[in-house]
Amino acid sequence: MNQADFKKLISGQKKGLIAALLRLVLRVSAVGYFLFIGLRNLLYSRGLLKTHRVNAVIFSVGNITVGGTGKTPLVIWLCNQLTQNSKLKAKSYNCAILTRGYKASQDPKLENQNYTDEPAILAGSCAGAKVIVNPDRVAGAVEAVSRFGVKVLIMDDGFQHRRLARNLDIVTIDAMQPFGYGRLFPAGLLREPVSALKRADAVVITRCDQIGEVKLAKIEERLKQVNSNMVIARSVHAPILAKSKDNKEINLKELKDKKVFAFCGIGNPDAFFNTVKKTCSDLVGSKVYNDHHHYTVGCLAGIYAQAKHLKAGLILTTQKDWTKITLPEALKKDTSLAYLAIEMKFVVGEDKLTALIKDALAGKIGGK
Repeated sequence: MNQADFKKLISGQKKGLIAALLRLVLRVSAVGYFLFIGLRNLLYSRGLLKTHRVNAVIFSVGNITVGGTGKTPLVIWLCNQLTQNSKLKAKSYNCAILTRGYKASQDPKLENQNYTDEPAILAGSCAGAKVIVNPDRVAGAVEAVSRFGVKVLIMDDGFQHRRLARNLDIVTIDAMQPFGYGRLFPAGLLREPVSALKRADAVVITRCDQIGEVKLAKIEERLKQVNSNMVIARSVHAPILAKSKDNKEINLKELKDKKVFAFCGIGNPDAFFNTVKKTCSDLVGSKVYNDHHHYTVGCLAGIYAQAKHLKAGLILTTQKDWTKITLPEALKKDTSLAYLAIEMKFVVGEDKLTALIKDALAGKIGGK
């Protein structure tokens, strides 16, 4: 079952007896997951499972649902605040990003790395920071501190990873699907019950431009009911330009005049296509793949054939997908394929979030 069909099933859009029986099976399976998550969190809360600390300030950026919620743009924003001395109005910090994301290869000395997927985006967008890929976050943190002398660590996708103590927990909530259909995986998209947000210091609601104010207010009301003390910020994923082969830039004004075919393999494809529709005047077709899709020559041939049939002048994808595409020889000189670069922009609450970050750096917020 592909990603789109799975979402239709768990959301109840798929009707019929077979769909109902499948949902029942998934809900029974989710009971075991609920018990496991609940026991694990209880053991950490009671101190029966060990939490490891390192000599650095640690920021965790995570979520409570499966799929794309916009963590990577927030990690980039946070890293650049720390290393480029913009909003914090303080000294720049020696910073590293801890991620367990997929990598194609990695030199043992962390000197020659060939990333794909989110780690590639982080490495390309955070020039002032080390990107350390290691499924063992504690080992990655120890190495970052001992070998590279970093004083600040950003743990990507760290909300559920409680082995490593952190000073600040920031959680991203996708405005388009905030609470994972209200059920734990695999019956829904929740990685933890919504009540887990009691551990969070801040929530950043992403893609706020893609839903109305009434729905946004309802999301914020639910969040405040769970944790009235946490900071709530709103953000958008704003397109800034497109980049094609050899980093040739296509500005937003030029994109308006293009007939575009778009494709992606991400957790929230609708968000990407909505952004493309707002950015480009003529989206003539689209193709969706599962999250973390590996692109083959056959995939690319099919994409180019569809785009040509629809007379598209530009084929547009996400930066995440771009890192996983290797063009065959016949297409290496082609410049019609590009990715849409986006950046996180806050519309509400950036000042409050920045204040929390400053408090963590000053030691006013303790490790947990």
